[in-house]
Amino acid sequence: MTQPSSRPAPENAAQSPLARFAAAARAWGPWRLFWLALAVRLVVIAICHYYRINPEDDHFHFGAEMGRIARALATGRGYADPFLGPSGPTAWITPFFPLILSAIFKLFGVYSTLSACAILSFDSLLNAGMIPLIWETGERCFSPRTARWSAWIWALYPAAMQYAVKWIWETTLTAFLFQLALVIALRVACVDAGAVDVSGHSAARSADGPTWLRWLAFGLLWGLIALSNPGLLLFLPVCGLWMLARAGKAWRKHLHKAIASGIVFFAVIAPWSWRNQQVFHQFVPLRTNFGAELYMGNGPGASGIMMLDNHPVRNLRQFEHYRQMGELRYSAWRGELARQAIRADLPRFLRLCLTRVYFFWFGVPNADLSPIVNFGRGLNYGFTSLAGLLGLALALRRRIPGAGLFAAAFLLLPAAYYITTAHARFRHPLEPLIALLGVFLFQQAERRWGCTLPLLRRLWPARQGSSRATVETQFEATRSERIRLMPCASSQSLKS
Repeated sequence: MTQPSSRPAPENAAQSPLARFAAAARAWGPWRLFWLALAVRLVVIAICHYYRINPEDDHFHFGAEMGRIARALATGRGYADPFLGPSGPTAWITPFFPLILSAIFKLFGVYSTLSACAILSFDSLLNAGMIPLIWETGERCFSPRTARWSAWIWALYPAAMQYAVKWIWETTLTAFLFQLALVIALRVACVDAGAVDVSGHSAARSADGPTWLRWLAFGLLWGLIALSNPGLLLFLPVCGLWMLARAGKAWRKHLHKAIASGIVFFAVIAPWSWRNQQVFHQFVPLRTNFGAELYMGNGPGASGIMMLDNHPVRNLRQFEHYRQMGELRYSAWRGELARQAIRADLPRFLRLCLTRVYFFWFGVPNADLSPIVNFGRGLNYGFTSLAGLLGLALALRRRIPGAGLFAAAFLLLPAAYYITTAHARFRHPLEPLIALLGVFLFQQAERRWGCTLPLLRRLWPARQGSSRATVETQFEATRSERIRLMPCASSQSLKS
């Protein structure tokens, strides 16, 4: 008679479905997760019928000014007519996204359902494409576990995908370009040179360093960002100087690469600036609308958000002023009215700026929604901002590599919006960093105080017996050494 085996049953046989799911999820890499995220976004567009754009107000909801400029381009009128009717050439909006949208209009029809599907799918592709970038940023600056958690949150969190699946604007394009430029900056600066591999040995990314290709790509990306949303440009010089400073005493060896990067940046925006000079007979480097935006955020009756009812995109009287005066004179006139209002009541302007600071980080109320819905939206929006800001403070205190660069982004990217107008989408370029810093904050709280939910602990336990957990522990243990050394100064990449 056969004796029963005394060996324990295989571990997999005792695993619950949740544990098996967690094990499978932990095995997913960034590119596999990218495909999942893209599929989720496309399914959301289809199920929610976001491709059915409301045609009222002359298709205002189909890209607003950008949609109307794209229509003018697609129908042969040139880069013109951003508002309620024919009004001539414009530089109210920078051209990158309208050019993309006009190409889609030419292929699939102006304001057609197919065009809506195409542009929303394009935005979804870019939004999902941020997952490998978030993953790499997390691995370089924090840990593989932080990278994995942040990427999963970005893949499945509804607020992370909302501007891609239903908002036809440059928001997703700008956020993708900014995150890609940030990853290139981290590669140039050799952040992550102190990581460890599965055997516990140094695993510096040998391809990192300030190569010509990376510096030139950095200039190209920032040129495209300038043509997508110039509001982010305040961060550019700080980022460039940070990249040079990371080289330590060898920064002079890379100064010529930084200069070449600047030349590429100006070469990208030069055709647009030249076009504006020819059209307006005046130097307009990027766009003309600052004066009008300043007035609509600070003029009589302003509450901290844009007064759309006083905007030529909706107000027929303002559109007639715009058409009769011309774009430059109209924007200058509105800007002068705004400056008069600011000088007449400076405390009011400061209160409006503080209100916009609050709106930027804790949510803009929507008059079309009920107070309960607004409260829920604000709670969700404010919670993520608070987690990101506290995570940033902790990263600065722990001297996490790149934390200073992230702090500069948090400080400079919103600056233009503090003095003009507020909208929830303005925060979107920072949201990948907010996700990373929020995850870092909660993982550090778990590490120190054991604060976590049982379900989350089962999904991703803080410590496992596997080599992966050992690697992550070693990653944290080598952080101080990675900060102390200046890897770029001694790496072979200096010769590139």
